[in-house]
Amino acid sequence: MDTIEYEPISEEEYQRLEARSPVRHEYVNGEMFAMTGGSLRHNTIALNVVTRLRNHLRETPCHVFMNDVRLRVEKTHAYYYPDLLVTCSRSGEQLDLNAMQVDDAVLVIEVLSTSTEATDRREKLIAYRTLGNLSEYVLISQEERRVEIHRRRGDIGWERIEYSGLETVHLASIDLDFALSDIYEGVPVEVATRGQNQR
Repeated sequence: MDTIEYEPISEEEYQRLEARSPVRHEYVNGEMFAMTGGSLRHNTIALNVVTRLRNHLRETPCHVFMNDVRLRVEKTHAYYYPDLLVTCSRSGEQLDLNAMQVDDAVLVIEVLSTSTEATDRREKLIAYRTLGNLSEYVLISQEERRVEIHRRRGDIGWERIEYSGLETVHLASIDLDFALSDIYEGVPVEVATRGQNQR
């Protein structure tokens, strides 16, 4: 039996390799993980949401980005590719449109899929909560009308709010209200039968 010694990859090496790779990889504490593609259903939901966010954020210092922008989580030595994220520039600060990553997201949104849901609910939830600027982490179901928001409550901690059915979703981080039906436009899904605005 042969034993191969494990050698972690540095963050600098990860960024160098990722810049040349035709496949996107997430990075967690020395290891790289290849990203899988999304379904048409996944893509439609993400596009519905990004369209609503982009229209809302016009002429504000905030910007919404889709899944090709990395999010750096310094405290957990990780780099992720969220489905959507929003950053807000400080007064007078110019956005570097050549950048490949950000570390100051105020809102992160993931559309859940079978292959990523466990990671999104555990590993990423823990990691994202360490981001000092993050106000909300949103999980959107593909299978039923259900949106789960993990929202920071100042220095107290976090609360979980769940929307289902025909409700209106409120994103406090960017002061936006929109109907669940907007998220699932063009996507047939079941109406959720359990959970309403749980805290």
